[in-house]
Amino acid sequence: MTPLNNKQKRVVIKVGSSSLTSRHGEISRRKLEKLADEIALLKDEGYEIVFVSSGAVAAGYRKLGCIDRPTSLPEKQAAASIGQGLLMEAYSEIFLSHGYVASQILITRSDFSDEIRYHNVRNTLNVLLERGIIPIVNENDTVTVDRLKFGDNDTLSAKVAGIIEADQLIILSDIDGLYDSDPRKNNEAKLLERVYEITPEIEEGAGESGSHVGTGGMKSKIDAAKIAMASGISTFLGKASIANILGDAVSGRARGTYFKVTDETMNLNQKKQWIAFHSGPEGELVINQRVRMSIADHKHSIYSPDIEEVKGQFEKGAVIRIIDHQGERIGLGVVNYSNEDLERLRKITGEKVESLEVVHFDDLVCELELSLPVGV
Repeated sequence: MTPLNNKQKRVVIKVGSSSLTSRHGEISRRKLEKLADEIALLKDEGYEIVFVSSGAVAAGYRKLGCIDRPTSLPEKQAAASIGQGLLMEAYSEIFLSHGYVASQILITRSDFSDEIRYHNVRNTLNVLLERGIIPIVNENDTVTVDRLKFGDNDTLSAKVAGIIEADQLIILSDIDGLYDSDPRKNNEAKLLERVYEITPEIEEGAGESGSHVGTGGMKSKIDAAKIAMASGISTFLGKASIANILGDAVSGRARGTYFKVTDETMNLNQKKQWIAFHSGPEGELVINQRVRMSIADHKHSIYSPDIEEVKGQFEKGAVIRIIDHQGERIGLGVVNYSNEDLERLRKITGEKVESLEVVHFDDLVCELELSLPVGV
């Protein structure tokens, strides 16, 4: 394992449901102990670890009396309420045997979309890490409705990595990396060990979930890697069952796929991360074609004359989506005026009005820069 520098290395580790449960859908003590033991070894080496753990529904639905994994939302939430307790009980016991305390953080998308709550989550995680605690993060499946879900814990883990400014994101599942084609269908498929750019070809080859107990397929893992890379965080994708996978992953020698950040990779600051990946846009600004390209090419703010149409209702300081007259998404930004004020400004002419800055470039995230749909 690579020794740490003076700065402690922060690592977010995400593990999927299929890597934590038995073939009968219940918690596998053996699998939990294997991963927790490896996390404890990283802690012994001085790493700061956030553990994003799936498995609440998969762990709880048998105890609920269901033969198969439930499909209705109330049954999923009821199963999660049982399974989350079982997971935390097991994790706490195992980590305590190594001398480490675990904490539980349950998050919904709305916790990230509200900027104040976003910073509260960040502050809580930072305090826990500084005190040597192992935060165990999961989506709050018990109360979350579909419109407020992250979709899967791959996305959640990437957003958590960004919020704590992690050095590395590790995603473990029942697959051992990204291949140039589906290895389940093509015996000649080759493992891609290093990825420096997620191309459209890579995205097109992403399949669906490979396990009946999981929700995230390869596409969600690629999306997570893109979010992390946009925040300047390299990502590793590997198989949870491989011996010492975590130690090898942080050392750069594990079997799997490393999504590497380069000097050319966009590195968003905390403000732009929140705008791009966590905020919920409240309206839209339609801008003219001239300013569309200059936003990305020349770091151009948006001024009153650049706006062709204002859609929706929003107040000053809201996050709004920026589109062109054909409806193509350009990005997200924090607006300096309400929709009513903008409508009034658009009816007024003169040099003073033309110089009014509607969205400052520092508060604007452009999809053309990221090659990634913002607001995911």
